[in-house]
Amino acid sequence: MTLLAERQRFEQTKRIYESATLAFHGVDGFDVYNISIPFAREGKRYLFGRVERREEWARSWVRLFEETGPDQWTVVPGSMIYTLEDPYVSIIGDEVVMGGTHVQYEAGRVKTYFGYFHRGTDLHNLYYFTSGPNRMKDIRLVELADGKIGVFSRPRGPETREKYGSESMIGFTVIDNLEQLTAAVIEEAPYIPGIFGEGEWGGVNQAYLLDSGKLGIIGHHCYRTTDEAGGPVKVYLNMAFVFDPATRESFDLHVIGSRTCYPEGPAKTSHLIDCAFTSGITMRDDGKADLYSGIGDCQAGRIAIDYPFEGHGQLV
Repeated sequence: MTLLAERQRFEQTKRIYESATLAFHGVDGFDVYNISIPFAREGKRYLFGRVERREEWARSWVRLFEETGPDQWTVVPGSMIYTLEDPYVSIIGDEVVMGGTHVQYEAGRVKTYFGYFHRGTDLHNLYYFTSGPNRMKDIRLVELADGKIGVFSRPRGPETREKYGSESMIGFTVIDNLEQLTAAVIEEAPYIPGIFGEGEWGGVNQAYLLDSGKLGIIGHHCYRTTDEAGGPVKVYLNMAFVFDPATRESFDLHVIGSRTCYPEGPAKTSHLIDCAFTSGITMRDDGKADLYSGIGDCQAGRIAIDYPFEGHGQLV
């Protein structure tokens, strides 16, 4: 089934129990989008968010926000400011690992970008410790059942498209500890076949250890189309699949959200009107999952959905 057909099937059968746009306080004049998942620390709930003016691009900061009400988040005064885009968080042992994309400029234009990683036990004092490969986004970490660390990569570019047909691939490797996380290790992660079709791209946004030993993956799955006037549109969908780190098999890939699932709102540019850039899920007391996502590259949203890994184990 093509991704377009899968998206159409999803739109006809989707079950969305709640839908909300998140409100961010303390950053007047700026949009907050492409957030990390919410996480608990020191008895409070936090998330990291990309902060950027609507009329600017690739001039972002990552700030820490504390939950101050239902779907309400307030910037933490005096917290560190990171020159990054699209933050994400993993808990490895007792440490918070926060990653994001650092963009480098030359002569006023984007020259390249790298994934930067920060770590620490004190949320207010994370320190940089390594970078990913040149021009690679969407590198994600997850602690495995044996205490080792799973690493997902996301190579993308002309070479990938020429060799595999899809615009990106997902790689996976295992390291013993964070000291082993290097650009070379990430670059050399063996690829997982069969996830993206011709012309498609995507990546892992958050990985979860399941009590079955498998990994539940929440990610984004994308393709290109046009609007009614024939203008280009990049479609970003929320997706999920299950990955077995022992056999390296992936299965149960399916769409779990689209831009239409979230409240109506603006887009940064016309080609991002159908963009839902996934953050990840958190579990609810009723057994459903809250799925968080950037929407339109200028807002962040939340929808309540059915647990996406049913039959494959529960989140550890």
